[in-house]
Amino acid sequence: MPRASIGPAIENGFYYDFSRPEPFRPEDLEKIEARMREIVDRDEKITREVWTRDDAVAFFKSIGEFYKAEIIESIPAGEDVSIYRQGNWLDLCRGPHLPSTGKLGKAFKLTKLAGAYWRGDSRNEMLQRIYGTVWATDADLKAYLTMIEEAEKRDHRKIGREMDLYHFQEEAQGSVFWHAKGFTIYNQLEAYIRRRLNSSGYVEVKTPQLMASKFWEASGHWGKYRENMFVVPDEVPGTEEEGPILTGKGDLMALKPMNCPAHIQIFNQGIKSYRDLPIRMAEFGCCHRNEAHGALHGLMRVRQMTQDDAHIFCTEEQIQSETEHFVNLLYAVYQDMGFADVVIKLATRPEKFGGTIERWNAAEKALGDALRATGHDFIIAEGEGAFYAPKLEFHLKDAIGRSWQVGTLQLDYVLPERLDATYVTEDGTRKYAVMLHRAILGTLERFIGILIESSAGKLPMWLAPVQVVMTTITSDADAYATEAAEALRAAGIRVELDIRNEKINYKVREHSVGKVPVIFVAGKREAEERTVSIRRLGSQEQKVQSLDDAIKALVAECTPPDLIPASARAAVAAE
Repeated sequence: MPRASIGPAIENGFYYDFSRPEPFRPEDLEKIEARMREIVDRDEKITREVWTRDDAVAFFKSIGEFYKAEIIESIPAGEDVSIYRQGNWLDLCRGPHLPSTGKLGKAFKLTKLAGAYWRGDSRNEMLQRIYGTVWATDADLKAYLTMIEEAEKRDHRKIGREMDLYHFQEEAQGSVFWHAKGFTIYNQLEAYIRRRLNSSGYVEVKTPQLMASKFWEASGHWGKYRENMFVVPDEVPGTEEEGPILTGKGDLMALKPMNCPAHIQIFNQGIKSYRDLPIRMAEFGCCHRNEAHGALHGLMRVRQMTQDDAHIFCTEEQIQSETEHFVNLLYAVYQDMGFADVVIKLATRPEKFGGTIERWNAAEKALGDALRATGHDFIIAEGEGAFYAPKLEFHLKDAIGRSWQVGTLQLDYVLPERLDATYVTEDGTRKYAVMLHRAILGTLERFIGILIESSAGKLPMWLAPVQVVMTTITSDADAYATEAAEALRAAGIRVELDIRNEKINYKVREHSVGKVPVIFVAGKREAEERTVSIRRLGSQEQKVQSLDDAIKALVAECTPPDLIPASARAAVAAE
């Protein structure tokens, strides 16, 4: 018999992890679904029972469910445990549940199998995970499965290989090897957001990667976030073959998982006055987080990441205006990126938190009031704040309806107090600054992954790593194609020259798979007339245009959205 471990609800479904000697096979899912339908037909009553912690541990051990027992043992002694009974099946769950199995209906589907280490730790047993989803109606289920099928086609890992953007390998778990084309996207995105920040009154800084553990102890991260940090001993490794590499006597340091404590160190250099505030301090800081191997997922979940990170130091009176300033900037960026559907959540105090409840209550109220003043609605995400601050989460809907949590704004009273970030008030006294932690894209890696999946690799022209391929039908046009490519490059367009001795259909197909948005084709006639035949990605139509006119049109099309003159934007909007 398989042993069950944990089976939580997740967005759009659920999963359950099992320890089982033989592997589940895809055909097993159909058999399990058939049994699930039988249980729905039986309409078994579901009841909640409250057990003592120790009784629950003893029971689950007695039936061989040792993973369940381990979960319950992690609950503090003396606390009761919520157990749900359904026929002969008992399981640990907070609830609530439906009153009976018949109320569930049959609009469900087991979707896939995966492996997962127990508690995400590669030193533990590899369990078998079964994913599933359930909906109110068959129509809802069908729509969701269609979206999943489309999502698989858009998987950024698959498209990334096809476009030659990046790769991962075991020797650097969770870190991206950016290829030239992928790094072009990265650089274009970073340059865009940097221009946005510069024009919005931010100053850019750079802080160390590696800092002493006492620094993180002072900030509070060492006690509450250390398990997610890469800890490094501050000593010279031994070089003797027979001796130890490390003595274990060196002081401990850590790679930074975030930039905020380091930004306070810059703020604290010199005396700050209320007249200096707000200070908007930005950094494209490379951070490291010790994610479990089993949790890593392409660009979406990495260990090394770069954030479009910034911290705003302000007075309490400036919270509302700074929140409005940030939200307006964020919406402008998302509009440029093609995301119009944004849901805002206010994430409140988690179980593990820094500071006092009174401070948290004040921070949550201030952030909510400031957001209301911007005119945007929001929903409450109970207990999902960072350990030091409540936060606003900005969730984007992509082209196939999936939601991605990207931007954040966190209002923090705790860290400035812990690290003594003060300013001189108008009456000459000192007061702790308010700290707003904020990001718009989140991490560049993950945002690029989202862009790739939302666009199915057909990135907007200004972000496309190769904006146009200049290719030939015959070798008679090679010299002209080379000259045309140089003219495109001189105009600032990212161009690739393809004068290989291959059939034109082969070359067009290859560049289409690579998601090149525009292909210029030249034969003997085009070379004589100084024209190009233009093919657009996803279109069978061809257009012949003079080289000069084609380049002029492409220059406008390849311009990043923030560099397009306001008059041109207005004209496009009117169309």
